[in-house]
Amino acid sequence: MERSIPVLFPVVILCACTPETPPEDLTLAQQSLAIAEVFETPAPYSVRALDSLDLAAFFSQHPEYLVDSAAIAAFYGRRAMQFAWIVSDSLSASADAFIALVSTADTTLPKATELNQRLVELYQQGFAEGRRIVLCDSCATDLELRLTAQFFRFADKKYGGYLKRDLRELDWFIPQGRKDASRLLDSLAKGITDLSAYEPVHPQYGQLKRYVQGYHELADTFWPALVLPNGTRKLEPGDSSEVIAMLRERLVLIGDLDSSGTGTVYDSSMVPAIQRFQVRHGLHPDGVIGPGLLKAINIPMADRLRTILINMERLRWVDAEQPADLILVNIPEFRLHVYDRDSLVKSMDVVVGKAASRTVIFSNVMDRLALSPTWTVPPGIIRAEILPNLKKNTNYLASRQMELLSGGKVVSPHGIDWSRYSSGIPYTVRQKPGPSNALGLVKFLFPNQYHIYFHDTPSKGHFAREQRAFSYGCIRISEPVWLAEYLLQEDPEWTPERIRQAMRAGRERTIMLERKRPVSIVYFTAWVDGEGRLNFREDVYGHDERLFKELFVEDAPLKIAS
Repeated sequence: MERSIPVLFPVVILCACTPETPPEDLTLAQQSLAIAEVFETPAPYSVRALDSLDLAAFFSQHPEYLVDSAAIAAFYGRRAMQFAWIVSDSLSASADAFIALVSTADTTLPKATELNQRLVELYQQGFAEGRRIVLCDSCATDLELRLTAQFFRFADKKYGGYLKRDLRELDWFIPQGRKDASRLLDSLAKGITDLSAYEPVHPQYGQLKRYVQGYHELADTFWPALVLPNGTRKLEPGDSSEVIAMLRERLVLIGDLDSSGTGTVYDSSMVPAIQRFQVRHGLHPDGVIGPGLLKAINIPMADRLRTILINMERLRWVDAEQPADLILVNIPEFRLHVYDRDSLVKSMDVVVGKAASRTVIFSNVMDRLALSPTWTVPPGIIRAEILPNLKKNTNYLASRQMELLSGGKVVSPHGIDWSRYSSGIPYTVRQKPGPSNALGLVKFLFPNQYHIYFHDTPSKGHFAREQRAFSYGCIRISEPVWLAEYLLQEDPEWTPERIRQAMRAGRERTIMLERKRPVSIVYFTAWVDGEGRLNFREDVYGHDERLFKELFVEDAPLKIAS
């Protein structure tokens, strides 16, 4: 027998809960609205409902869904056990919205295709020859619960990441939290069509997603390499070349230039487009067409699309909401960003680790800074630089304001047979505070097992480079004085004047911060900036290449779900 709520039920409620008829002077439409307002409920009405025995039987028949049993039970508990995807005897509009979410997913990555296809096939069980069919009781119950169970599988991959492995194997040490998709599921079941506000994912994900379709359409575009004319190192405004016409066409295709203007002359209408492209790709926005710009614009659109998809996968790993007062470093961007109450208050250039001594991707909490710091030289630098120079000259340490320590006490480097050592030394090397100290005037500490921190540097030249991967792993910042004053602004003892004096005192002074700051060091080679521009950067550590091999089948065509 069909376990449906009796059709008489709403009529009984209507009679019992309407103590008086609407005034006769109201129009029929107004009377209808007045009655409807009494019975309006936030949850969609369904004439079918489950009970606990249905759930128990389903998990007995489908033990593969037990991992989400608590979430499934909680979902139906919030609905008073009403069906979500089936009304009366056939699929509802909410089921249509669910499959629309699947079918317009950002990508059909090879790891996502099979899951999405299973969901579509499951949905199709409610149709015959393109028309909705009447489902028997057991069929309706089974289809209802399987759709809900598959939602959690879908949400886990779409919002938690398709790559299910220990991310530390990919050098990603930021903890990956489980995403709560309950608000999205409830919204789907209520028939809400605009789900962007309910997707449990970082806002950057949706911003990147908006570019996917356009880049997919360009992925098969023939993209011949553009080269400078023979004997030419650059093209500037006013110059003429055949490559200008091709470059102009390409800038129109990728949205940096409107369709106005033609010809082979680099005219004034093209300069802002060139500068926009340079900004988006981390190049100096000087408006000059040089090798760096052509290298960036020659990258095929299929490769750019893969970069977007790879970074969308990374965004599935991070929390949907970032801390309101985050200090963020994006390694491929070579930039540090300071947020306060969710607003960006400052960005500055940084130097990160070179490929052989990569800066680690991780998160922590900054709790102190040190003014006029000493520098304890890492063992790797001792092996690579200090020891070879000591073998040549025992005065090498003194010439660089360094000292040798054994058991915490300063010892003389003279009289030690340095030729005995090859892979390391049984001593600590420390550089004294001062203008030549490698850490400059200040270092910012968020104690971690990787021994990474932010610091000043006496060598400012690297900040002028477009590519800034030169350090041994720690992060050099271009405006350390500003950051120190900003972090100490709530401590009345540390005025800007006193901070600057302590930076040059020649004695290390550690200050604990009144307000600790979360720090994230991330790796994104594609993102959308505050002005809505899609940015790309080079894969400086090869992390994109590794992730590509994990996500894509070799030589598989890129597709967008339709």
